[in-house]
Amino acid sequence: METFYIHPENPQPRLIEQAVELLRQDKLIVYPTDTSYAFGCRLGSKDALEKLKQIRELSDKHQFTLLCRDLSEIANYAAVDNIQFKQLKAHTPAPITFILNATKDVPKKLAHAKKKTIGIRVPSNPIAQALLAAMDEPILTSSLILPNSDEVMDDPFDIEEALGNQIDGLINAGVQTTKLTTIVDMTSSQVEIIRQGAADVSSLI
Repeated sequence: METFYIHPENPQPRLIEQAVELLRQDKLIVYPTDTSYAFGCRLGSKDALEKLKQIRELSDKHQFTLLCRDLSEIANYAAVDNIQFKQLKAHTPAPITFILNATKDVPKKLAHAKKKTIGIRVPSNPIAQALLAAMDEPILTSSLILPNSDEVMDDPFDIEEALGNQIDGLINAGVQTTKLTTIVDMTSSQVEIIRQGAADVSSLI
């Protein structure tokens, strides 16, 4: 496993490029977001996605999330109307995952098997944004919650100890918060909060 010590506010471009190279090679990394650390891999990745499913013991019904730089790419992956787009624009970037109806361009492995939905998230974290800018495409992301645990891991040294031989790269940006994203389901006319996390979204309801 490669470890990259990246500055949380001013990410070093050379190290970001090295981490992105791992993503491009179908590798699984752990990186910081605007809440806690998370798993990340390239969209369309086979090996890394398989590895992620094994580590987290995820079923095929798991709702995956795409981390996007901004909303300009959203139409490629999610079907949103004008009202939804305005709501999304008003609430991004933020630690919120929006569950939306997936478009046909979303690989079948990623859209929720029964519901055909996808999670979309726009982070404000400088490292996450730098990774997305260098990748020039969304990153598949998943909370860093291990089986038999409800807690997110916040200390990179604990992460290294627990996952060192299972992941390919770790971006160490110091201890993060253990907060989770707020999850909002926007697939029907009635907006529903699935998980209340770091962001207050009461204005959406």
